[in-house]
Amino acid sequence: MSAHYDVVIVGGGIAGLSLASALAGQCSVALIEAEQTLAYHTSARSARQLIPSYGPPVVQELTARTLDVIAAQDADRPEPVLSPRSFMLIGDDATVQAEASGHMRRITHAEALELCPALVPDSFSAAGLDTGSFACNAPVLLEDHRRRAEAGGVDIITGARVHSAQRLGTGWELGAGQEGFQSAVVVNAAGAWADELAVLSGVEKVQLQPYRRTAAIVDVEHPLPESSPFVAAADDSFYFRPEHGQILISPAEHVPSGPEDARPYPGDIERLVTRLNAITTLGIRGVRQAWTGLRTEAADGVPVVGFDAEATGFFWLAGQGGYGFQTSSGIAELAAGLILSGKGAGQGPAATVPPTEASPASRTAEALAATRWSIRR
Repeated sequence: MSAHYDVVIVGGGIAGLSLASALAGQCSVALIEAEQTLAYHTSARSARQLIPSYGPPVVQELTARTLDVIAAQDADRPEPVLSPRSFMLIGDDATVQAEASGHMRRITHAEALELCPALVPDSFSAAGLDTGSFACNAPVLLEDHRRRAEAGGVDIITGARVHSAQRLGTGWELGAGQEGFQSAVVVNAAGAWADELAVLSGVEKVQLQPYRRTAAIVDVEHPLPESSPFVAAADDSFYFRPEHGQILISPAEHVPSGPEDARPYPGDIERLVTRLNAITTLGIRGVRQAWTGLRTEAADGVPVVGFDAEATGFFWLAGQGGYGFQTSSGIAELAAGLILSGKGAGQGPAATVPPTEASPASRTAEALAATRWSIRR
């Protein structure tokens, strides 16, 4: 016997949880997650930094909206999600110039060294600074979404991998774990497994590609103050930031992968430790822990969000790449509007939320429409 819902969300990472939170109390919702715990994969392996200058224009617009939403909600939280932490790019002049955006200003070599004295002076020649960047307390945000969702009547089921999905009449029937689910709308928030879920559902893939991104917490002889910026190479070859007396480091790799429970490759972190010990005075002494997550992207780097043009009631919420947390509230707000209004549900490509007001949400919708807010246009 299948349980009936208006919406079934497949995937319990930041994308699925934030949408469940946004839909809670407005329709009947189930969120099903294959793992025994929520946010097990990429969402538990985040660098925890929200950077308005990071990503293509549509992502930057979604980041600005997400920061506004989270900041407003922080006023009611006992522990805030956001805390200021600048983002600094370093490299040669041409590379920094190419990567800097409207949210970032160029700073002098001397200013960069003042912000992060651990950098060896001749290891870079140019820098940019985004002072509107924030550290993100990811566990608090995830728990807040879970709490809001359950308070609004959302059923959250873990340890339930989807093994069957088919279109029946005007709705969908899914088998997950030992249970069955029926709904008018299925939301594909399955992250690295999003294309696999589409195939299982008889829906054409949109060619999403997972990419590896490894990080580690390391012990150092000379810790950075917690007020130090998040420092990244403009050529995407590394980043590091303070982590409560230790340092979080990453080789910032972008290596294609299949959907899997990713683990670090031997040598990746060790090579980065050697490099960072040459270009900083941190004095990395050892690796405390290391992990690898998967950043799933479409070919154009824009999140894939909206009703499928050919599979009525199948809603894509995937391809957030490395922007999952920083776009989550903006995307959830717009996705909830599309689902509740039914726009695009059976009318070809997904429609945008009509920009009838000069609100932040409508401005974000306009920005999305200018890039892509539909599937298979």
